[in-house]
Order: sequence, then C-alpha cells, then structure tokens
Amino acid sequence: MSILDLASDPIDLTAALVDIPSVSHDESAIAQAVEDALREQTTGFEIIRNGNAVLARTSLGLPSRVMLAGHLDTVPIADNVPSRREGDILHGCGTVDMKSGDAVFLHLAATIENLAHDLTLVFYDCEEIAATFNGLGRIEREIPEWLAADVAILGEPTAGFIEAGCQGTMRVRLSASGTRAHSARSWLGDNAIHKFGAALERLSAYQPRSVDIDGCGYREGLSAVRISGGVAGNVVPDEAEMDVNFRFAPDRSQEQAEAHVWEVFDGLGLGFEVTDSSPGALPGLANPSAAALIEAAGGQFRAKYGWTDVSRFSALGIPAVNYGPGDPNLAHKRDEHVPVQQITDVAAVLRKYLSA
Repeated sequence: MSILDLASDPIDLTAALVDIPSVSHDESAIAQAVEDALREQTTGFEIIRNGNAVLARTSLGLPSRVMLAGHLDTVPIADNVPSRREGDILHGCGTVDMKSGDAVFLHLAATIENLAHDLTLVFYDCEEIAATFNGLGRIEREIPEWLAADVAILGEPTAGFIEAGCQGTMRVRLSASGTRAHSARSWLGDNAIHKFGAALERLSAYQPRSVDIDGCGYREGLSAVRISGGVAGNVVPDEAEMDVNFRFAPDRSQEQAEAHVWEVFDGLGLGFEVTDSSPGALPGLANPSAAALIEAAGGQFRAKYGWTDVSRFSALGIPAVNYGPGDPNLAHKRDEHVPVQQITDVAAVLRKYLSA
C-alpha cells in the first residue's frame, strides 16, 4: 500500500511528503510514492512515469483542460527533515517550496468527484538545479503532448496570492582590457578595472521601467552582480570582468532585452557577452480559464517577480500562473515553514475552480 493517503487533510499530506527526502537528483523514492498513490487512490486518470517525473491526466471530453504542475525535489536538507508541527505552523524542508503545493494537487486529484475541466497533473524532478536537468524540459522534449492545456497552474509558493506570469532574466558579462604595470609606476600601465567606472555610473543612474500588463505591475531592474580583476596587490590589472543581471518585464523578448542592455553600455568600449538568458511569461489573465481562476480566488492577483517554470508554459502558448501556499521569502531557508491555513485556503480555492 502507498505510504501517502491522498484523501487525508492536505496539511497532513504535506507533512508526509516532507518526510520523504527528495533532494534534486534523488527523487526516486518520492516519485514512486506519488505514482503508487495515484494508481491506487484515483480513478479516471491515465498515469505514466518519465524518469523521476509522474504524470496523470483525465480524458473526459470536457471543454477545457487545466494543468497542475509541481516539482518534487528540494534544495539540500538543513537539519529540517522530518517535518514538525508547532501550533498552526508546519516546519520542514519543502513545506514552502513546494511540497505543500504538491499535496494540494494530489489531494484534489483524489477527492474531486465532478470536474469542470479535464485535468493534467505533472510532478517533475530537478527543478532546483541547473536548467539542463529540469524534468519539465525533459518532458517537453520527450512527450510534449502531455503538456497540452488551456491554462497551467504552477504550485510555487505565493502566500496564497495568484502571481501571474514572470520576469525574464538575462546575465551579461562586460569585459575590459588594459596594460599590466607595476603599481609603483602606474602611469606605465592601463588599468582595466578603472574602465568600469563609467559603466557603474550608468547603473547608478539607471531608471528602471515599470509596465502594467493585464493589471499586473512589473518593475524591471538592472544590477551589477559580480566584478573581478587584478593579479596582485602591486600590479596594475590588464583584465577585468563585470557581470550584470537584467530582470525584464515579460512584454520584452530576449532579443529586445539584449538590445536594451547593449544600449545602456554603448560607447564605453567594453566587451559584451550574454552568458545566460531566459524569457519572461506574459500573465495571460484575459484567457477565460485564467479569468475564472482569478474569480475563484476572490480577485487576488499580482505580478510574479523572479523567474519560474511558468515561462516554459508561456513559450508553448499556454497561459500560466503561480499559485501555492507558503511565503516565497522562506523558500530554501533552514527554518522553512508554512502556515497551515494557507494550505487549507489554496485547496479550497482550487476545489471551487476545478469543480463543476
């Protein structure tokens, strides 16, 4: 028999999931537990396994399809497994990011009797590490038909608010070269680090753009996040690098974001290389299925700051939102914890939305 009781209170189910360690690349035990529970305790679902991802879907011929997606992995455990409950707070690794969201999805799959939408569940692996390992990306490559939906809900922590879309992110490496010299005779050299002075002035004066999309306000940001250079304490450096991170609103494409960053630093004579880039995701709240979710949540929504896997769904043309229990500021922390009322509230909203 499965070690997970999907019909139990999703608070208790969250604790049971937390008690199964599932650090990235080590999700086999939790994936097996989820697969067993879905096969034993649900009806009407086609269920498959893909690596350490578990997928299930109904085919009832309903007019729309909703996808509920959540990752099963966590960051490394920090003496915070097994779970423990203190009053109205549940502590443990993954309580926020994002086993409470997974628990809500599993509970609803087993207990909703009259669906208003066909339902796809995607529980995937390796979200917390480099994107090349992300199980959702593997599913997109190997079985893309399983990602078809009218709207997707990613159970990332949002403290019970619907957070729509997400920002794009781009990292650019600026480089400078000069001439090495003894620092006692600095006039014989050309200091590469000093060449970043004008770039830093432009960053200090930078005015980020704010844009409203579907009622969600996105504020952009351009920040220096790393600077390196220097050979020794008595040498004028001949090479230096500075990394800049641009968080851009989802109405910009990656090409437009790159062009904007280039424009900011144009004319400074610095090398320019994009080292990492991921597109944003438009909120898509005008979609009828997304609008119905907003209504079920009492109209509470806001923009998502940061990047999440909703971007993958947006690239597929699927409106997607982040919605789950837990304060995202507590994700990955040693004292990660979730108010149990948020688990109850999110489950109630999604039950209302998914039920006919």
